[in-house]
Parts: sequence; C-alpha cells; structure tokens
Amino acid sequence: MSDNQDRVAEQLATQLSAIQQQLSQLTSRFDNLENSLGNVSGLPAKISQLEDDLMLLGDRYRYKNLQQYLIDNNWFEADKETIRLILSVTAKEIEELTPEDIQHFPCNDLMVIDRLWMKYSDARFGFSPQLKIYLESGGSFATTIEQNQQLIETWGKRLGWRKDNRWLPCSELDFSLNAPVGCHPSRWWNSPYGSKMTNFFLGRLITCNT
Repeated sequence: MSDNQDRVAEQLATQLSAIQQQLSQLTSRFDNLENSLGNVSGLPAKISQLEDDLMLLGDRYRYKNLQQYLIDNNWFEADKETIRLILSVTAKEIEELTPEDIQHFPCNDLMVIDRLWMKYSDARFGFSPQLKIYLESGGSFATTIEQNQQLIETWGKRLGWRKDNRWLPCSELDFSLNAPVGCHPSRWWNSPYGSKMTNFFLGRLITCNT
C-alpha cells in the first residue's frame, strides 16, 4: 500500500471515529431527553395533588375527612361530614344554629366545602350547582328575603328532593352520580327552621359569590 493510500485510510479512520463519537453523544442526549420527558409526564399528578392541598389551606386537617370521602365517592358519608364541618365552624349544635348565624357564616369555609364537592363529583354536586339551579329557576337575593315558598319547591324538585308534592326524606335520595345535578350535599338543608334556613343559606351563598 502506498503512502497516499495510507494517509487516506488514516483520514477515513479518523472521520469514522469522529462520527462514532458524535453518535455516542447523540445517544446520550436522547437518553437524557427521555428521562426528562418521563419526569414531565408525572407533573399533572403532582400539580393535581398541589391543587388539592391548596384547597385545604383554610384548615388542612378540618377538611381532610371530607376530601377522603369524596375521593372514595362515598357521597353518603361526605354528606354527613358536611354537616359536621358547618357545625364545627359555628361551634354550635344543629338545634342551636339559627338562620341569623348563617348570615355571618365565613365565605371561605363555604367555598372550600363547595370546591371539594365540585372537584370530586365532576361538578355534579356542591353548593355552586345548587345555587345555579336556584337562580335559573328565577331566584335572586330578593326572593330569599321574601322567602318565596313556591320557588323553593320548584328548586327542590329540580334537585330531586321533592316528588309528588312532598319533600323526600334523605333515606330516599340517590347517593350516587346518577342523582340529579345539585342533589348533594342534601342533609344540611334539613334544618329545624325549614325554608327560612334554606332562604338564609341561599342568600349567604349569593353574597359569597358576588
């Protein structure tokens, strides 16, 4: 082999080595990119968990039981826990709670309870859909002051709480996602003060949302 051929072979070997080195670098970069994408794919779950924690900033431990019941789609226990939470905020028993107490109920606590119900029921349940249906039925802050009974009955029928001209006991309600939109939380609305408490609570929801 001539000196010229030797030089050509040496150049080709050098070029081949350089190409192999570049391929190795590209492979390493691809592996790093793949690992990065794997980390990114886990971000939605982490963000969702962060959102859940932020919803509980008012009192992380106070709402933890409600959150877990809702995560488990245990609407029955979540409904009872909602009553317990409202009473714990007011530091009163259900028979001691008056409509006037509801006029000053903290909006933040209402919103936390509502957001939890909304999130885990895909917006089927919660105070927001209940209020929306009331407003769609012709309700307003003025009608809560008037305590329009006919409007409350129309609203209750849309929520699945009223049938054949009578209010259904909670034991007859559907505690599944097949229940009408806004059906739950439901037990809380069964106050000893009847429609007066209902109107005061709807009024409070309206003022908290304005």
